[in-house]
Amino acid sequence: MEYRIVLQRMEFRALHGCYELERKVGNRFTVDVEITTELGDVAAEDSVEKAVNYLTVYEVIRRQMAVTQRTIERVAMNIIDALHAEFPQIRHVKCTVSKLAPPLGGKLERVSVILEK
Repeated sequence: MEYRIVLQRMEFRALHGCYELERKVGNRFTVDVEITTELGDVAAEDSVEKAVNYLTVYEVIRRQMAVTQRTIERVAMNIIDALHAEFPQIRHVKCTVSKLAPPLGGKLERVSVILEK
């Protein structure tokens, strides 16, 4: 049996962006992830050790957000790859990375990319 773990609206200050100024002063970002994994004995044994621990998931994402990238597509791919590396039992990850108030010359709440692997 599979189950899903969802972490929503994690907010970070990071230096991602295609403009040099963005990579110097930074911006606010949010990350949402939905992880599909095999349940195995996690519920039957009430085993945190066998689970995809969401505290560790958060820490993996936090570390990836600290690595400056030019595109949020690369940020999302780095997050997905790092989660798969940390938890081999993960079957699928859907990751949304959003840049809040992007500098596009007009009023815009956010721009987002969604990657799935």
